[in-house]
Amino acid sequence: MGISSTPSKVIVSGGGLGGLSVANTLQQVGMDVSVYERAAELKEMGAGIVLAANAMKALDKLGIGEQVRRIGSSVKKAEIRTWDGKLLVDLPVHIQAKRYGTYSYLIHRADLQSILYQNLKPDTVFLGRKLVHNEQDNSKIRAIFENKEVVEGDFLIGADGVHSQLRKSLIGSTPLRYSGFTAFRGISHFEDERFPIETGGGFEAWGPGKRFGYSHLGKGRIFWFAAINTPLGTLKATENKKTTALEHFKGWWGPIEAVIESTEETNILTHEIFDRKPIKSWSQGRATLLGDAAHPMLPNLGQGGAQAVEDALVLSRCLVNHPEDIQQALRMYEKIRIPRTTQVVRGSRAMGRFMQLENPVSIKLRNLLLRTMPSSLQMKRLEWLIGYEV
Repeated sequence: MGISSTPSKVIVSGGGLGGLSVANTLQQVGMDVSVYERAAELKEMGAGIVLAANAMKALDKLGIGEQVRRIGSSVKKAEIRTWDGKLLVDLPVHIQAKRYGTYSYLIHRADLQSILYQNLKPDTVFLGRKLVHNEQDNSKIRAIFENKEVVEGDFLIGADGVHSQLRKSLIGSTPLRYSGFTAFRGISHFEDERFPIETGGGFEAWGPGKRFGYSHLGKGRIFWFAAINTPLGTLKATENKKTTALEHFKGWWGPIEAVIESTEETNILTHEIFDRKPIKSWSQGRATLLGDAAHPMLPNLGQGGAQAVEDALVLSRCLVNHPEDIQQALRMYEKIRIPRTTQVVRGSRAMGRFMQLENPVSIKLRNLLLRTMPSSLQMKRLEWLIGYEV
């Protein structure tokens, strides 16, 4: 027998993109939602997030798509080049936009988080609340926080990221998998005439065991990232992030060195990049997981945020469609979402191997393949991902 009755009081652990998205969509269907975020202030550190067509359509359904388009920057140019600037692919972004009904956009995470936050009812989000434990029975679930506060509700959602406490509690420990590369991310006010602000977008340059991405972010800013193959633990703690990035990309094409040079040290972040092996269930009783807590993925397909928003919309619909049985709602949520997110996790990992090749012969073959692939095939290859409408 399932756990009955529509959850009227929902507790969300985590105030990132996934947590704020699910709070928005549940409030829109009339549920009482409270979000508990461990950080003392609601802020996303300085990184950009790409929102492909599937993400933009999901945000339209949340009612914030137009705000994102106003604040972010549309991707009207997307090139892949060799490290020394030879063009491999000029992605058919205008044809894609026509086919899918929207351009992709790049936006600062903090801007997207702010839009989601401001869309919520006042006093929805509580800061400085780190979830440490939960208890549930047939009628209620209790979230216990580090400050000893206990919150009782009908349903608990773990949107608390790759190191999710609720995940550990529901399904036990599953190991993180290192991607093989460490990422540098930076934001700078920077101009280059080859990539005018009116066009938006930018390029990626791929070299042996490393790549560099450059894109407009909105508000006159450039977001750049670098992915460098390196053993675990060797680059993350580097003190001089700018100097290290410049050393790795010395002599690379175009604006790469100049944009790194223009970036304040405090605006550069380094992260070792991990995912986890996909699992077959995220839920237990009155609790479930969402976003990186459920399916952490590598950033190679630019889908981490998009998949969290898709999760939020599907979970909300399942709860509305099965008002008398939470467990049935969660079975439907998992049935819809797990096959798709598993495919994205695996696709992101495979794409990482393809992008971060080190062997010269393999690189030569890959570059030949990219150079000769027709644009119709380029689009078809990712149709399942960005052509999807949740």
